[in-house]
Amino acid sequence: MTQTLLVTGGAGFIGCNFVRLALESGRRVINLDKLSYAGRPENLRELPHPEQHVFVQGDIADRALVGRLLAEHRPQAIVNFAAESHVDRSIDGPGEFIQTNIVGVFKLLEEARAYWSGLDDKNAFRFLHVSTDEVYGSLSETDPAFAETTAYAPNSPYSASKAASDHLVRAWHHTYGLPVLTTNCSNNYGPFQFPEKLMPLMLLSALGQKALPVYGDGQNVRDWLYVEDHGRAILRVLEAGRPGETYNVGGNAEMKNLDIVHALCDQLDARRPRADGLSYREQIRFVTDRPGHDRRYAIDAAKIRRELDWQPAETFASGFAKTVDWYLNNLDWVREVHGQERLGLKDGAAA
Repeated sequence: MTQTLLVTGGAGFIGCNFVRLALESGRRVINLDKLSYAGRPENLRELPHPEQHVFVQGDIADRALVGRLLAEHRPQAIVNFAAESHVDRSIDGPGEFIQTNIVGVFKLLEEARAYWSGLDDKNAFRFLHVSTDEVYGSLSETDPAFAETTAYAPNSPYSASKAASDHLVRAWHHTYGLPVLTTNCSNNYGPFQFPEKLMPLMLLSALGQKALPVYGDGQNVRDWLYVEDHGRAILRVLEAGRPGETYNVGGNAEMKNLDIVHALCDQLDARRPRADGLSYREQIRFVTDRPGHDRRYAIDAAKIRRELDWQPAETFASGFAKTVDWYLNNLDWVREVHGQERLGLKDGAAA
């Protein structure tokens, strides 16, 4: 029997890439997304096996809607990507993060619990919650990488709201028995990422002849995970993860932010050189650091590798090349999603 998944937030960056992988694997996907600024219908064009995909615009906090979808489609799993996720936006307006990432997850859990309670085979259902490494706080240069046992120490409204949702998911397992799984991932990159995140922002600003703003000294370190590797990890956790467990998912690719920007500039110098012959590095500008900017994140993914035989298929070099290729080949998507004028992408600028 074809497995049916209720995927929440499946029109966003990580969600839409996961939806593609799930459809390619033969699964049926019910995709619930409220289509906020980062959830875009443009991300769901040309899906594989579109007859297996049902899109519903709506909010995870709408319990009546979620309950109807569960009753109608009878999924074997819920995969929750729905979240407000940009740190800068959480600093400027934390309320939306509390509403979606905490209240929304609570309501989704309650509908999942009601649905699961009525199933004849309760072992055939899973609730998989997708979270972030930012819940663990910040590391020094010499600290060991985050493990699943690392204490939570969130430092931004975004990471605090995600930490709260993780705790709710854990509590619904230990209190009610709901068969939950949690994944905490490192920084994702790849196709369809909304152009406010580091890689697409820098690439598009460079092509638009704009400054490349780097926070502080640019020495903040992140572990980078290609988005399709993340999706495959989630599928593997769904297949074989143990209910109640958390699995860290990382890309084995710690990089300084400034090194990412330099690598991107070098790629563009070789493939889309500036008309004046100068390097895109000339556009780098250091700006005032973000409040509470965590210095380093690093993921220890030994558990998922040991227990579920998962590891990333892409190196940073291979995933980075694929990412640059995708954006250079899909500038029409960028213009449509974010607006040509706002990005500063002049006609012919990327030609």
